Amino acid sequence: MLRGRVKRQNKPEFVQMSLPEKRITDFIHKHHIFTLATSADNIPYTCTCFYVYVDELNMFVFTSDHGTRHVDEMQAQPLVSGAIALETTMIGKIQGIQFTGLSAELDGDLYDKALSAYLKKFPVAAFKKLVLWSIHPGFIKMTHNRLGFGTKLIWKHDS
Repeated sequence: MLRGRVKRQNKPEFVQMSLPEKRITDFIHKHHIFTLATSADNIPYTCTCFYVYVDELNMFVFTSDHGTRHVDEMQAQPLVSGAIALETTMIGKIQGIQFTGLSAELDGDLYDKALSAYLKKFPVAAFKKLVLWSIHPGFIKMTHNRLGFGTKLIWKHDS
């Protein structure tokens, strides 16, 4: 089992975990678009992608075609970052996630499992041949103001 670190309101708590805690994954599941950040030659780039999260694999799945700038940059530098945000003007309801992880193009059995999850969430995508990518997060930070202003939930994959 992997060790994960959860930090709440500046009080670290170490717990045994193989996956991010439920409050983090619940937030991830409630949304469907993330901002993906890549870079090449020290020049950053961002794009938005529709995604599905596969809990048991701790994996974001998204589709993007070869030849796009972010795919070219992911292939050259697979360490990426991303963000998911709840849009609100009410400070007490602010929630969001920032993450880092390794990206990879999916194939084989993993592709089939990811495709099934992706089409369940986005059935219209069945009309196109999809190139699927994964991001396996190594770090997730969630800002969760509903738990108190400035509350951060932090999960880190310890290898």
